[in-house]
Amino acid sequence: MKTSKSNYNFILGLLALIAIVAVVSVVGWVAARPRPIIIQGSAEAAEYRVSGKVPGRIEELYASEGMMVHKGDTVVHIESPEVRAKLAQAMAARNAALAQSRKAENGAAPEQIKGAYELWQQALAQREVMQKSFDRVSNLYAKKIVAAQKYDETKARYDAAVAQEQAAKSQYDMAVKGAREEDKDAALALVARADGAIMEVESYLGELFLTSPADGIVSAIFPKVGELVGTGSPIMTVQNMTEVWFTFNIREDLLDGLKIGDTVSLMIPALDMEDVPATVSFISVRESYATWKATRETDQYDAKTFEVRAVPNAVIDGLRPGMSAILKK
Repeated sequence: MKTSKSNYNFILGLLALIAIVAVVSVVGWVAARPRPIIIQGSAEAAEYRVSGKVPGRIEELYASEGMMVHKGDTVVHIESPEVRAKLAQAMAARNAALAQSRKAENGAAPEQIKGAYELWQQALAQREVMQKSFDRVSNLYAKKIVAAQKYDETKARYDAAVAQEQAAKSQYDMAVKGAREEDKDAALALVARADGAIMEVESYLGELFLTSPADGIVSAIFPKVGELVGTGSPIMTVQNMTEVWFTFNIREDLLDGLKIGDTVSLMIPALDMEDVPATVSFISVRESYATWKATRETDQYDAKTFEVRAVPNAVIDGLRPGMSAILKK
């Protein structure tokens, strides 16, 4: 009787030992089994910044954060009194240039022509008088009646009268003919320069009303109405939801031959979507190292991190920048 009970205890202990060994083996196998590598990334979208060339004060914002806008929609109005003042200056400069051009084209006024003619006639009469005097003195000098000094003085006065008459005639001809061609061209050039200045200022006036550069959602607005903004200062950001991709930071030992053009399968938890196909479009090394883990336990070295981008093969409804994406390897 005692022998049977001992055998029973022995068998029971043996079965318990076998069960324990089996449980430990299963746990060890589960623990040692390689788990799938999960790489997490996030969705990103192309961003366009709305900024102007003209400094000024925000007069009005026609869009708010989260609003859908289309390319060409007016989203910001900037008020700049300085630009409007420059336009007034440019218009005044153009009017002055036009007046100068008309003056050069039309020539002198009738009063100026008449005055130049009278001066020429006076000089002409003076030359005729001096010519008669010079002729008389020349005859007397030839007969040796007057001294050579008298002859020289008369001739000098006659030459001066001839020169004065020619100068007066030139002034009269110039008044009748008008400005020279060079003066006319210079006046036209002034008009053209003024027109260019007006065109430049008008282009700045166009920059007072800023438009959206693309279809998308306004993701951020930086200044408030009434605040001053400088040249090129960003005013708002528009995210183009048609240009979306997923970005992953992957250690180099996990790339496993991944290359541009490969198709990968993604999971998007926020949309409860699995097996979303995407195409690798970009692979580039990042500046930092993946120093949190070495690739091997022996002969350890720090693995570099690569930025990998994948573009979804089809439009994903409801996808927003910042949503997580899981890449399983």
